[in-house]
Amino acid sequence: MRIQRQCLVFEKSAHIAKSIGTDIENPCRRYREAHVVTSVDSGHKQLAHLESLISSNQEDFCQAGRALKEIRDNRLYKLALFDTFEAYTKARWDISRAHAYRLIKYCEVIHNLSPIGDILPVNESQVRHLAPLMPMEQRRVWKDFLAGGSELTAQNIKRFITVQGMKKPARPDWSDRITPEYMAAVKTMLEQVRVARHENWQSTSRQAALLWNRVVKEKILSKGIGDG
Repeated sequence: MRIQRQCLVFEKSAHIAKSIGTDIENPCRRYREAHVVTSVDSGHKQLAHLESLISSNQEDFCQAGRALKEIRDNRLYKLALFDTFEAYTKARWDISRAHAYRLIKYCEVIHNLSPIGDILPVNESQVRHLAPLMPMEQRRVWKDFLAGGSELTAQNIKRFITVQGMKKPARPDWSDRITPEYMAAVKTMLEQVRVARHENWQSTSRQAALLWNRVVKEKILSKGIGDG
């Protein structure tokens, strides 16, 4: 902050000197140029470190995913002269954008499950079936799976998640429960809408039709009993 304040003073002095026909060297220009070089150099070092992690952990999907996430989020791929993350992953690691994002997602799943304990999915096949679940659901399912004592295999995880999904009570479908009288009234209403549209809303205005449509909707959604 102190250097930045000094730079502001130098800039004002340089501006005043220039206005009276005198030019003075602003040392902050060199400072900024050096700062940019330092930032770029730091970014290159960070990129090199992350790429080293990926290279040395080809079988560790979580390490690779974590490194790819940092490269993507900090846009470090641009330091490698790539315009997009997709171009970077394809040229540098010969993997598609979809695969790179899967690795990132799988790593996020592992991070989400870590507080539960030391037993975690050990490969992509095992974590794949957990990835589509919401974070809280991932923890619940994984905790229940471990409590069941099943062998840690991708097939067992998949089977457990499938069974858990089948246990969820199905939502009742009331869409076909309607009286003939109600259906007749709906058909009559739709016919009136058709007539009004055909008459270009001359007898019944569009605004009036929308108003009554809103009234019907409010009545349907109302929790009151016997509303007049």
